[in-house]
Amino acid sequence: MSGKACAFIALGALVFAAVAVPVEAQAPKNSPWPSPPPPQNAGAPADQSNVDIAYGAFQRGHYITAFNEASKRAQQNDAAAMTLLGELYAQGLGVGRDDSKAAQWYKLAAAKGDRDAMFALAMFNFQGRAGARDLSEAARLLESAAKLGHAGAAYDLGLLYVQGQQFVQDFKQAGELFTMAAEAGNSEAQYALATMYKEGRGVTKDMTKAMRLMQQASIAGNLEAMVEFAIAQFNGEGTPKDEAAAGRLFAKAAHLGSPIAQNRLARILMAGRGLPADPTESVKWHLVAKAGGASDPDLDVFASKQTPEVRENADKTAKKWLSTVAPARP
Repeated sequence: MSGKACAFIALGALVFAAVAVPVEAQAPKNSPWPSPPPPQNAGAPADQSNVDIAYGAFQRGHYITAFNEASKRAQQNDAAAMTLLGELYAQGLGVGRDDSKAAQWYKLAAAKGDRDAMFALAMFNFQGRAGARDLSEAARLLESAAKLGHAGAAYDLGLLYVQGQQFVQDFKQAGELFTMAAEAGNSEAQYALATMYKEGRGVTKDMTKAMRLMQQASIAGNLEAMVEFAIAQFNGEGTPKDEAAAGRLFAKAAHLGSPIAQNRLARILMAGRGLPADPTESVKWHLVAKAGGASDPDLDVFASKQTPEVRENADKTAKKWLSTVAPARP
């Protein structure tokens, strides 16, 4: 399963209070709850003792070997091997993609209590692969997988409690599920739980906890968390004020494609706060941010006051950056 295949939940945006600070390092005023992440390889069983050869081959990209070895183990009723076969068919790795066969293997493994198969099968039900979409069954499978300690399932189940359709809306229950997933290292859950602590929804409002979780998610590579934690660092809210660290984090997020971070970086480079002032780089990131939808009248004025040489170099480097990044975007 790839891309945004399991971004199946249309959650309403929760309004965050934006704090006015120098160089306008503010959070977006309508930050949505994150969509469920693409599922991890369902073929990565918690207990690999019986399928180490098959799974090892899967990891190395030797999919035909993985299929053959998993098939042997599946004949011995090995649930993890069945899950791996489901994943191979689901992705068309080593065999032709066949959602029907993938679902059959997932169902066999799920019936034997394999939490990875339950999660994968839940995604199939949400997406309508191998049959009609069945949100109730998907939610049931997520609940079963979460009870068995599947972090991704706990996170997605938490989102369902936030949404309040398959279940009665319950932010407290969502917070408990996000906590479970966050403690298991799920960066999306860390970000979601940080948001709950920041807003006091389902948990007692606690900016220190919020920023600690935001930092964890940021370190794990969650782009939204990087931006929000950089904002917090710049402002000194819930975490020690550190404009230099914030500037570096904005730069990292900017290079990863966040228009918000690109805009904040442009302002930092304009003002020389956290990073040395650099008019050319400031105008460059402003142009890149504008191309991504983050306009800024103040930076327009700043750019218009620069020398023709600065504007020309900024335009050239912005176009080069955009031409390099655009083909890589989905």
